[in-house]
Order: sequence, then C-alpha cells, then structure tokens
Amino acid sequence: MDFVLFAKGIIAGFVIAAPVGPVGILCAQRTLAKGIPAGLIAGSGAAIADTIFGAVAAFGLTFIAGLLIQIENWLRLGGGILLLILGLLTILKKISPSEEPKRSLTRTAGDFASTFVLTITNPMTILSFSPVFLAVGAIVPQGDLPRAWTLILGVLAGSSLWWLTLCALASLFRQKLSLSRMQIINRISGGLIIVFGLLVLASVTSLGKQLFDLVPL
Repeated sequence: MDFVLFAKGIIAGFVIAAPVGPVGILCAQRTLAKGIPAGLIAGSGAAIADTIFGAVAAFGLTFIAGLLIQIENWLRLGGGILLLILGLLTILKKISPSEEPKRSLTRTAGDFASTFVLTITNPMTILSFSPVFLAVGAIVPQGDLPRAWTLILGVLAGSSLWWLTLCALASLFRQKLSLSRMQIINRISGGLIIVFGLLVLASVTSLGKQLFDLVPL
C-alpha cells in the first residue's frame, strides 16, 4: 500500500466532511440525544456517501458524475424535503425523564440512512473532490486500480475521523445537559435543519440558482 497516498486520502476525506451543515447538526444532535454510538452510526452514513463520491472522482467515472449533475435538481428536491421532515420531527420530539437510548435495528438503520441520503443527494460533493485531490497532491494515473483503492480507503478513513471527532466533542457535553436544555437543543437543531432544507429547496428555483451561484450550497 502507498501510505503517502493513503495519508493524502485521509486529508481529503477530512476536508470534504468537515464543513458544518445539516449532516453535522444531525450527528451532533444524535450524539447529545442518544449517545455517541448513535452519532457514530449517523456519521458513518455520511462517510460512506463521501467515499462513494470519492470513488467516482478517483476512478474518473465521468459518466456517473455527469448523470448525477443532470438529475441534480431532483436530488436537491428530495434532500430538501427530507431535511424539512427530519427538522420537524426533531422539534416535535419529546424527551421524558425515563428515556434511555435503546438501540434497535430500525433506529440504527434510520440514523445511518438519514445522513447517507442527505449526503448522496448533494452531487456537488463530487465536484469538490477533484480540487481537493489536486490540492493535496493525490493524483492517481488512469487505470491504476490499486492506487485508486488506496486513495478511496484514505477518504473513508478521513471522513470517519471527522465524524468521530465531532461525536466525541458532542459527547463531552451530554452528561451536563438537563432534560429542559436537551429539549431546547432539539428545537434549535431542528430549526436549523429546516432552514437548511428551505435553502436547498430554494436552490432548485431559477432565482435561487442565481443567488447560490455566488455561494454554492
């Protein structure tokens, strides 16, 4: 394995995942509400989606990237609606004194799927990888599959490292939160997620596209 290329992949994955957005808010909220395992599961959904986009960029699968860009509006529409639903559910969620974070297959799958879908419905992430790969010098010759896979594994490790860091930081505050404060955090995080959802939906409109061309969402 080319460990230098692997390290560059880690840097690229970390840089792509790090910007704060709705997925970051969801992961932090899941950690505060249910504990660090739930936050890590949510983060892994985003990490897998980032890795898929990284693979498209690393393997030079331009036809897949082009297809995703072509259906970008539909992906954004779906992602925006999902954000509104998740934000509303977060705001309306009631926390009881006896509530303990119990893991189940359904809840685990839900935590994973929500962040995976939100990340994968933003095809602009693909366009972010190429300049980041160039910036860190992670260049893979076309057809060099072993080096491409090394880079992709690095991206997965880097993205996972960011979500682990975020969840660990959020968990430090969890034990200090009262039920009333946790309810406030739920409402604030839910409100922010709804705002992100509205922005994503606005970006589908012609006026929204003109505005977001200045600051891409």
